Amino acid sequence: MDSDEFIRLVSERARVPEEEAGELTRATMLTLGERITGGEARHLAGVLPAEIAPPLVPPEDVAEKFGVAEFVRRVSERAGVDEAVARDGVAAVFRTLREAVPGTEFEDVMAQLPNEFQDL
Repeated sequence: MDSDEFIRLVSERARVPEEEAGELTRATMLTLGERITGGEARHLAGVLPAEIAPPLVPPEDVAEKFGVAEFVRRVSERAGVDEAVARDGVAAVFRTLREAVPGTEFEDVMAQLPNEFQDL
C-alpha cells in the first residue's frame, strides 16, 4: 500500500477530507511512536510507506505509559481537531495500519498497548 492509498483510506474511514486525514495520520504516528518501544517503532516504520513512517520513530527508545484517552488528546492537539474527530481518526489509522503492514507486525504493536486500544 502506498502513502496516497493509506491517506485515502483514513479519509474514507474517518469521514474527513484527505488533507485532514494526512494530519490525523501524522499525529497518530507521532503519538504511537511515543507509546511503543523505539525498536518496535523502527520496525513498523520499516514496513510503512516512506512518507508516513518518519513521525513514528521517537528520539528516545523508552515507551511512555498512557491510555487511550491521553493518546486521543495528544492526537487532537497535534492535528488541530476536536477529540471526537481525533478518536475517529485514530481508529481509522489503526484499521488502515492493520491492512498495510505484513504478517503479525500490527499484532506486535498492539501487544505493547493496553487492551483498551482494541476498542478503537
